[in-house]
Amino acid sequence: MEYKITGYKPEKLFHFFEEISAIPRGSGNEKGISDYLVKFANDRGLWVYQDEAHNVIIKKCGSKGAEDRPAVMLQGHLDMVCEKVAGVEHDFEKDGIDLVVKDGILKANGTTLGSDNGVAVALMMMVLDDEDLVHPPVECVFTTEEEVGLNGARALDKSQISARTMINMDSEEEGIATISCAGGLRIECEREIKREKAEGTLLTIDISGLKGGHSGTDIDKERQNAIRLMARVLYQVMKATDGKLVSFAGGNKDNAIPRECMASLIYADADQAKKAEEIACDLAETLAEEITPYEEAFACEITSEENREADAVSVEDAKAFITAMYLAPNGVQSRNMKLDGFVVVSTNMGVARAEEARLVIVFSPRSSVASLQEEIKARLGLLADTFGFKAEYAGEYPGWSYREKSPVREVFCESYRELFGEELKTEALHAGLECGLFSDAIPGLDAIAVGPTLYNVHTPEEHLPLDSFERFYVLLKDVLKRLAE
Repeated sequence: MEYKITGYKPEKLFHFFEEISAIPRGSGNEKGISDYLVKFANDRGLWVYQDEAHNVIIKKCGSKGAEDRPAVMLQGHLDMVCEKVAGVEHDFEKDGIDLVVKDGILKANGTTLGSDNGVAVALMMMVLDDEDLVHPPVECVFTTEEEVGLNGARALDKSQISARTMINMDSEEEGIATISCAGGLRIECEREIKREKAEGTLLTIDISGLKGGHSGTDIDKERQNAIRLMARVLYQVMKATDGKLVSFAGGNKDNAIPRECMASLIYADADQAKKAEEIACDLAETLAEEITPYEEAFACEITSEENREADAVSVEDAKAFITAMYLAPNGVQSRNMKLDGFVVVSTNMGVARAEEARLVIVFSPRSSVASLQEEIKARLGLLADTFGFKAEYAGEYPGWSYREKSPVREVFCESYRELFGEELKTEALHAGLECGLFSDAIPGLDAIAVGPTLYNVHTPEEHLPLDSFERFYVLLKDVLKRLAE
């Protein structure tokens, strides 16, 4: 293939990233990239394991003189969040990512980039490919469906792993190492409905232009949730008028803060439709005044069409749906003020849909404290029960506790200090990492999460400074060399 990234070393590292970017690998669609890695291992005569979930483990013996050193696990996930700008023609099931390089920055053309966690995949491929690298035995673990609940890591047979040191590379800020993380789960609330014929004036409200972001790492940035804003508007409109809900569509992923939401109401009475439009316009102006200082591109478009027919949601069902979203806990729920306001509990209302025969709201709650995770889970369950929804819980994963003594952390700190003349910072992360699942399954596992700088992951604005990627490989090489001594 013709490579777009040039001028960075080692050249193969960036070529590997381009090669995997050409393979569709949204969550649940990882077979292609999984098979690619199996072939990659076989071509190099490396030990390889692939399971039914398409997880892959590739092992490489230690370099000369380090064959008997304790093995080190390198780990990252294969899947990526698939988001695109409205109007962009891109089929994530079939199309590779269209990469764009400009001024040392790598991004995608109108879609997510997949640097989360494609950087880890490329880094592991480089370690496995480089015959001149000094390293202990390495076990590269590539997992699937991380973005939808860490499903691959949960399904993986951990007995295939002998390493008791883990370097996870699903971190997003150079110079900062993650040493613990939150647990989480996915809660889908469903209510069955019947629709009824209606005709009149169709009022459509379209909220767009919000920043969105990762529901873990960006939840503390007070970014607005498009579903929550729409619920606020519709609650006030429906309280004052007799419109019937026709459509509601907001968000695509439970772990991404929704950037867009569209809804429509139908009115048999033209005066009521006009009144609803006026209320919605006033609310849109109010929202703009409240949030545009930090959501500069926020937009709320309101249109109406006369003489329309539609299948509308019953008044009772619509009221339950909108009120539940209006009252739902969303965003930061609790902070630890002794740790600089670190987020302890949050929830993200990530998806809401009015489908033909059901209403759906999907939440992603997180907490680094098990008891508080149970509490927010109970609150969301009670919300569902109160408004006639059935709650289903899936993808629950444990948090990862801080380890007082960590040899791998000490090695990273020493290496970073000597290479770059600065101290490596350490932090707890509110997002979920696979370190928790591996630590639960492998007694005594010493883990750390590190990586190059990534910006705006889970959004079409995702981008990667290529020099950060280059520097991180220098750090990884040095750490592996130290672990080989």
